Amino acid sequence: MQKQIDTLKSLTYGTELELEGITRKRAAEAVQSVTGGTISYKGGCYDTWMVTAPDGRVWKMVSDASLSDRNNSAEVVTPILKWDDMDTLQEVVRALRHAGATAPSTTSQHIHVGTGEMTVKQIINLVKLEYKQEELLIKSLGTYDCRIGRYCKRTDQSFVDRLERKAPKTMRELNEAWYGTYNESPTHYDHTRYHFLNLHALFTKGTIEWRGQNGNLHAGEVKARIILALAMTAKAINARCASAKGRRTYSETSAKYDMRILLLHLELNGEEFKNTRMHLLKYLPGDAAFKRARRAA
Repeated sequence: MQKQIDTLKSLTYGTELELEGITRKRAAEAVQSVTGGTISYKGGCYDTWMVTAPDGRVWKMVSDASLSDRNNSAEVVTPILKWDDMDTLQEVVRALRHAGATAPSTTSQHIHVGTGEMTVKQIINLVKLEYKQEELLIKSLGTYDCRIGRYCKRTDQSFVDRLERKAPKTMRELNEAWYGTYNESPTHYDHTRYHFLNLHALFTKGTIEWRGQNGNLHAGEVKARIILALAMTAKAINARCASAKGRRTYSETSAKYDMRILLLHLELNGEEFKNTRMHLLKYLPGDAAFKRARRAA
């Protein structure tokens, strides 16, 4: 158990929070109220505001074409964060909410996990672990159907088939499996990025992106979603192998129980992860203690 938790806490991450009801300048002020540092205006095509924290890391407030009101919205992009930064991130989320930000159904939260020294085999392990549990993860996060159909599509079956058939061993071979053919210079807005688990970010940023999270300004939920992404990645790193076969069928009768078992496999048990479990189970039907409905006494 300790190896899994140690791996989880060693990973780097970042998140992007899409917000409405707040200007980018006001969002920068809210971030600065937590991190300290200085605010600066860069402008450009993303109308960027920045907060440079005392440690030199930069938080960015940028425009996003998917948000309905360009002048009264912001995508808050964190710098690279570590486990010890989680409390600061939560305080930033609270400050943004108190400053008037909202997160309606048109918004999302994206999570990037740094791949560091992950091998190709470990990355493929992650793809297979996510693919196998994808429907349960989608329901646990409450991902809106409209987003699944456009901005965070389910994992492409043909991609999984190529992984199974060709068993990539190099980054070039993994690139070919993801894009269908080798893509030496992927463009930022390549269409493959719009998947629940986005490996396009691996070839452009060196991260793996989770795109299934709806917009959110609940600090506990934001943290729980990040921990889930970190835990899945840690499991992939420590697993000897993973299989995409036997993909879980989502069942409303056993959904909450099934997710609890998954969280136990990810070793998110104990008091430290009590709130994480609560947030990741609360949208699911069923009973966490029973796979099937309880029998009447």
